[in-house]
Amino acid sequence: MNAPVLILGATGSVGRGLVAAAVAAGRAVIAVARDKPGLQQLQADFPAADITALPGSVASDAQGARLAKAVQRLGRPLSGVMVAVCGGGGRGRLLDQPANALRDSLQDDLLPHLVAARHLLPLLAASQRGGYVLIGGPGGEQPWAGYGCRSINAAALRMLARVLHDEARAHAVRVQLLLVDTPVRSDANIGHACPQWPSAFAVGERALTLVDRVDTHERARAIVRYSASPDASLSTQDADRQRCVSDARVLLDSLNFKTEREASPR
Repeated sequence: MNAPVLILGATGSVGRGLVAAAVAAGRAVIAVARDKPGLQQLQADFPAADITALPGSVASDAQGARLAKAVQRLGRPLSGVMVAVCGGGGRGRLLDQPANALRDSLQDDLLPHLVAARHLLPLLAASQRGGYVLIGGPGGEQPWAGYGCRSINAAALRMLARVLHDEARAHAVRVQLLLVDTPVRSDANIGHACPQWPSAFAVGERALTLVDRVDTHERARAIVRYSASPDASLSTQDADRQRCVSDARVLLDSLNFKTEREASPR
């Protein structure tokens, strides 16, 4: 029997790309989401695929436990888990919002990752198969103006991935965060998406290589940056990023100097 990959957040923009990539690779899928109509539509969109729709949530430990039991009742050992449940947080300056806005954002967007790991990692460990891959977005290294909660959530998810990566070794399971430093192009934003943004399908293809341990040189990393070429080195990407930042600083410095010179009395 084709061991399925479990995709959490399967009806979201990125989640649908993960499902499409898994189906294209001939994989069976257990699609999990709170959106029951969305799950039904997913099955309708891939009528020939082996997709098991499983309504469920990881908003709390109790819900996570119910989801794990539902997965166990299917009687199908997992070949991997891919998680795309980041909401990202709301818009607005942190200083203009009550303090509990950040608490609510972490409750909604970060803690579900911990709940999912607590209840799904043991199932993956029991199957002794693939990896556990979280999908992370931009904003965790440099703050986005007007999206403070999103930046904090993204940074916290990176640390959570590192902690889970270390702690899951005791279960012989590899946890990794596939970090996508740009927005992801999907059907929902295709009208205004930038051409350099990766498609949700491409992100799904890359996530599958981590689930299947294809890139052995990246197996020890808790965080793997997405690149169009899986062989692109992290150091090369960092160097390109540093050059971009350096060029931007030079431009800003020149503009500031020009403004100060024009403002100075003659």
